[in-house]
Order: sequence, then C-alpha cells, then structure tokens
Amino acid sequence: MHAIRTAWRIPVGLPATRWMAELGAFALRSDTELLLKSRRVTPGRLLDAGFRFDHTHWPETAAALVRAVRGRDQGPGERRGQGRRR
Repeated sequence: MHAIRTAWRIPVGLPATRWMAELGAFALRSDTELLLKSRRVTPGRLLDAGFRFDHTHWPETAAALVRAVRGRDQGPGERRGQGRRR
C-alpha cells in the first residue's frame, strides 16, 4: 500500500482493520484470506516459458500503473495536472 500511496502522491494512509477487510470481502463475495495473508510467489511456469516482465519490482509497477491511469484520464487538449471536471 505504501508504494501505491507514494505513486499517487498520497502522504498518509489509514490502516484497514480485520473487520473492515471482512466486510469488504463479504460485499465482493470474496475471501479475506486473499487480503490478510500475504504470500511471496514466483511465476515459475511463465518464466520457464520465456515470459519477461516489464516491471519486476512493485514500486516501479505501481508508478507505471499510476502513469497509465493518469494518461488515460487526460482527454484531448488537456494538460498534465488538469483532470476533467466531473
């Protein structure tokens, strides 16, 4: 979450408690285990097949995602930093 907040330039994030995660998982019909238990995994099959990732570190990936979303939000003639009025 720190990498996402940094990429979006959000200085402070509020902690999410277990009950919040459980409520969100219930609403999304998901399992809290996906949120609460982190696991380090390696994409062995993809790597064995020759797949190469553009981004291999999470902070770099988060920044690239934010850049992609910001670029998509800009319409024709809009300058960077000036989003659409909604």
